[in-house]
Amino acid sequence: MKARIVITLKPTVKDAQGATIEKALHSLGFSRVKGVRIGKYVEMTVSDSDANALRVQVDEMCQKLLTNPIIEDYRFELEDGK
Repeated sequence: MKARIVITLKPTVKDAQGATIEKALHSLGFSRVKGVRIGKYVEMTVSDSDANALRVQVDEMCQKLLTNPIIEDYRFELEDGK
């Protein structure tokens, strides 16, 4: 199975990188761009066919290693590799 994880800063956390990119986009003429937020994307293949067990494992991976739960939110989806 494949797990696709999207990690973003919580809405209350200032995104300095996003602000820098927004400013750069404006300087390139993309003045309609507003509220740029930068995140992370993680994709992994896991040898487990039990989707429920895999959901628990991916959630645990996110909480223990892949994210900083104080400042980041995450969501994920699972895809059967068949």
